[in-house]
Amino acid sequence: MKKINWQAPLKLFDVAQTRQLEVAAAALNSEPQSLMENAGLAIAKLAMAIQPFANCHWIFCGPGNNGGDGLEAATHLQAWGQRVQVVLWQPHSKRPNDSEKALKKVQSLAIAIQDHLPLPEELQANDLIIDALLGVGIRERAATNAGLEQAHQPRLEDWIANIYAYGPSVLAVDIPSGLNANTGNFQDEKLQGLSIRATHTLQLLNAKPGCFTAHGRDACGTLWLEDLGTEALQENRPSAALLNHQPLPSVSSLHASHKGSFGDVAVVGGEPLNVRGMGMTGAVDLAASAALHAGAGRVMTCFLSDESSDQSAQQPTSEFALYHNPVLPEIMPRNFKALHLASGVVVCGCGGGIAIQKVLPQVLQESKQLVLDADALNAISQDPWLQDLLKKRSTLNQATVITPHPLEAARLLKTDTAHVQQDRLKAAQSLAAVFDCTVVLKGSGTVIAQIAHTSVINPTGNARLATAGTGDVLAGVVGARMAQGLSAFGAACTAAFEHGQAADLFEGASLTASTLAQLIRGPQTAS
Repeated sequence: MKKINWQAPLKLFDVAQTRQLEVAAAALNSEPQSLMENAGLAIAKLAMAIQPFANCHWIFCGPGNNGGDGLEAATHLQAWGQRVQVVLWQPHSKRPNDSEKALKKVQSLAIAIQDHLPLPEELQANDLIIDALLGVGIRERAATNAGLEQAHQPRLEDWIANIYAYGPSVLAVDIPSGLNANTGNFQDEKLQGLSIRATHTLQLLNAKPGCFTAHGRDACGTLWLEDLGTEALQENRPSAALLNHQPLPSVSSLHASHKGSFGDVAVVGGEPLNVRGMGMTGAVDLAASAALHAGAGRVMTCFLSDESSDQSAQQPTSEFALYHNPVLPEIMPRNFKALHLASGVVVCGCGGGIAIQKVLPQVLQESKQLVLDADALNAISQDPWLQDLLKKRSTLNQATVITPHPLEAARLLKTDTAHVQQDRLKAAQSLAAVFDCTVVLKGSGTVIAQIAHTSVINPTGNARLATAGTGDVLAGVVGARMAQGLSAFGAACTAAFEHGQAADLFEGASLTASTLAQLIRGPQTAS
């Protein structure tokens, strides 16, 4: 058993893969103990480790394999002199053979059992609740026994509420009840109003992607993994992987190095206030500042203005001109026509407004390395020609990273935000397939996807990033890492990890995007 963190690689398997592994492990199991018995032992050991002086262990057990694991845990805890109370949901349902055996074992040991709600009022703060109610099988049982599930659906919400409403620590088995192990979303809208937050979650056999994205990050608490001796069987390609610690790129420390040795980043966007009355120049400042602090050798900014604006009329030599002083003196302002798009990395779209539409065709066709964010993505979602230009880039060996938030992703996929959030992993993979580029789908458990790569889920970051401008900072860091020689996928992974880690390490009361940009580190030097 191990505590999961982001220091080591971790494969993530969906429910279908978990079922296949379960069958394979059972077929090869030559020991007298079944997988369920071993799972119960692991649960009991972790329960004792996290709450060694629990007054009582309340073990909620459903009728499936997950409930059987909880029943086996009850027998071990009882044998170790612990006070145990089993709470059975659907006590008369047909159980798998191993689960039925576990129930009979509990009954033979005269372990206390109740099959009704509510729980007694004597729950104490140091009690431990073990959630073995549903596990990963709720959807399967609904499909195979729809009538029974339908009949119990109104009560299911009450049962789950009783697990998480009392205050004592909760140890969830495999996944908190009601949470989708593949997507990290709740199986039923009724459950979203509940405060489903386990203190600890013990994943059995393998780790599941739903624990690391969407609501899973909040619901699972501290994560543990017990593979039950099946690690050698987990050779199939996982559905995803947990992004582990990413080393920063190495750059030359030779004395003869110059600013060109560390890469160029040009940030294009920043619609000014006079165009539509909504100034967005700060987005470019933030992306540029992040790229500069990330160690790019030269950072340039190009602020765009609509040709119909008064200021544009005062600049007849250029349709797009600079009307903004750089936030840092090291950042170099550029007129769009003066940019060399084919050299360095272009970060396009941050605060671009409607002005970005006029430069996008040229940016998409000429930029060798490109990061697309914000209004660039919105413009592409509305224009089939721009979409074709984006798709064509991969055939020309032009590297592209897109960094949508869920609404921008929904626009690109011609759907809505709820659909994207329903399965974030699938949405990111769909975007990567449609546009043949690297996708950074931002949000809780940011997903990075690219064709021919195993998608990864980023474990760093927190609610401090839910503020204006942090996405612009991420775009700038991605650009810097590409300029320093990382591949599009590698740059996206490294930037997402360090962007979130900077927020995790921040100790102040509130984190602004400008402060976040200053927390980004430059690359390592290598002789």
